[in-house]
Amino acid sequence: MRRGNYKNPCLTMHQPWASLLVHGIKRIEGRSWAAPIRGRLWIHAASKVPDEATIKAMEEFYQEIYAVDGITDIQFPQHYPVSRLIGCVEVVGCVSCDELQNWEAIPKGVRLEGQTNFCWLCEQPQKLIIPFEMRGYQGVYNLENKIYAGAARGLTPCQNQFVVKFPLPDPKDPFSLKPGSISYSTQEKKPVEIDQLTSLTAAITGARAAAKQFSNKGQSPQTSNIITRSKNKGIEEDAESLDTTKMEEEEGCSGSSCKVEDDTKLAVRYNVESNKTSLGTKREDMNTSIGERRFDPGPARIMAAAIRNLKPSS
Repeated sequence: MRRGNYKNPCLTMHQPWASLLVHGIKRIEGRSWAAPIRGRLWIHAASKVPDEATIKAMEEFYQEIYAVDGITDIQFPQHYPVSRLIGCVEVVGCVSCDELQNWEAIPKGVRLEGQTNFCWLCEQPQKLIIPFEMRGYQGVYNLENKIYAGAARGLTPCQNQFVVKFPLPDPKDPFSLKPGSISYSTQEKKPVEIDQLTSLTAAITGARAAAKQFSNKGQSPQTSNIITRSKNKGIEEDAESLDTTKMEEEEGCSGSSCKVEDDTKLAVRYNVESNKTSLGTKREDMNTSIGERRFDPGPARIMAAAIRNLKPSS
């Protein structure tokens, strides 16, 4: 039931989406690529901790789409663990977003879950009694044998009375439910009139915003990392890291042309680490100091020689 080199396939997901899936509340896993497997798919929760606003937005989204089918009593997870293997689902098919939203054989609420290019259809959710701590990877990957052996013994079915079955076009072919396998006409009938449901529209908008906002968290500006790193390196890196564009321009210079004497380095380092001038002024001061030291070394050398030759007065 699997294509490719998959033995015990696993997928890493952000929270709260991961727990919503293994608890049976989320029936559709949205991706930009088609599902490469059928059958059991283990779910691993990524390391990012979801904030309360993200959890609230997703819970409100599912409350609204369940209400379309007259379901109001939803038991959401009490906890959203991270960096853990938390359960599994059975992937029974994969269809496009348009196919899902116009598929009359399934409830309207399920159709509204389709918000991405490809929709993985999930059934039989099971959660681990004790989640396993592990690291995740991108894409679909195989669980380690020792983790799989322990996890397979610790599964318990989710007590979800709102079970959805996705009918296969060919019950003998597990891959028969795939993009292009469902015929529909968008002109005949829409699955639901979203424009007439203000609260539902707001919930969908909130869910999309939550997903986009969450995916951008934890990313610090590149310039901040460069400036922080420059404080702990040599003077050449201090000079190059003041802005990314100039750093790229200076990468082509030779070692001899970028060489600076030690006493000049100390002076320039002091200018770089000083908080009294802006970054642009620091670079200007540094370049000026380097130019003076390279092209007019006479006065400095004469002064140094004079100091060395001084003798105490009698």
